[in-house]
Amino acid sequence: MTITAAADGSALGNPGPAGWAWYVNDDCWRAGGWPHGTNNQGELMAVLDLFRSTAHLPDEDLHILCDSQYVINSVTKWMPGWKRKGWRKADGKPVLNVDILKDIDRELAGRKYRFEWVKGHAGHELNEAADERARAVAIAYQQGVAARSGPGFPDAEPAAGRRPVKEGRGEGGIPPLFEPDTPARGAAETLARGTAGTPARSEAADQVRFESGTPALFGDEPDLFSELSAGDLGVEEFSQPPAGATPEQIVEAFERELLRPDVRSDIGRTGQLLHPDFTEIGTAGRLWTRDAMMMSLEESPAGPVDLDVLSADRIGTDTVLLTYRSYSRAGSALRSSLWVLDGEQWRLRFHQGTPEA
Repeated sequence: MTITAAADGSALGNPGPAGWAWYVNDDCWRAGGWPHGTNNQGELMAVLDLFRSTAHLPDEDLHILCDSQYVINSVTKWMPGWKRKGWRKADGKPVLNVDILKDIDRELAGRKYRFEWVKGHAGHELNEAADERARAVAIAYQQGVAARSGPGFPDAEPAAGRRPVKEGRGEGGIPPLFEPDTPARGAAETLARGTAGTPARSEAADQVRFESGTPALFGDEPDLFSELSAGDLGVEEFSQPPAGATPEQIVEAFERELLRPDVRSDIGRTGQLLHPDFTEIGTAGRLWTRDAMMMSLEESPAGPVDLDVLSADRIGTDTVLLTYRSYSRAGSALRSSLWVLDGEQWRLRFHQGTPEA
């Protein structure tokens, strides 16, 4: 049996409110997105989620219809060379969108798949259906309303793929873990005016950082927005736990680091500290995923937050539950964070907070 699916991404403004979707038929599709992202990030995420959503069918051929030559070339041509060079391009610069690409690379193991390029917006039934759903998510984020996430793949394991955000932005466009200092405002206004304590981005800077290009511009390697690796970011500049620190001390140090605006605005560092399956239940009852969290934090890191640790409990050899009271201009809140050891790195797996009266 062959599973044929179209994968597509959409970004309003590129960058801007962004969505992704894959589509098999009306009873089998999924979609998600971020408050701020690029079209190419959406294209890659659609492919990644398709692999994850079909992971329970490893023996089935996966036929992926894609209108992005960047995605096809990245997966089928460029990725082996990037891996040999330590995820760097031939000119020594870091590979772009590296975190999503690494996740795709892991999902490819043991899978039978092939890509087929299809012309976008040319009436191809499956491509149009995927594009429609990806764009609908981007529009939902733009308007701050709920987005349809789709039924998913039948019998898929719950852990297959990251759950898409089913609702719009949190208060002020900032996830509840990072309380806003300023009144709520839309993504477009945030980009134009900047966030509290953060300079507004210039139009020229955005054009350089989020350059998307077209298939005709792609040479041997692309030059697009990237989530940089630890070495690229100079992680030594960030606070590190002392040598010989206990897991509880390490977790507390990393939690404090995540509450710093300069760290929250750095998508590479948050990508290291947040587990790939990170989720947060916000104060309004909304579910935040790692992807939505990282994109929102980069756009709106908010002001400084302090904390008083209430307890740090080892609930397993590789799990620590941290509870604390946070303080910011928005007030105080009681919070709990579940940290797990992912290889050699402690990463935040789940967070929930409750504002105090």
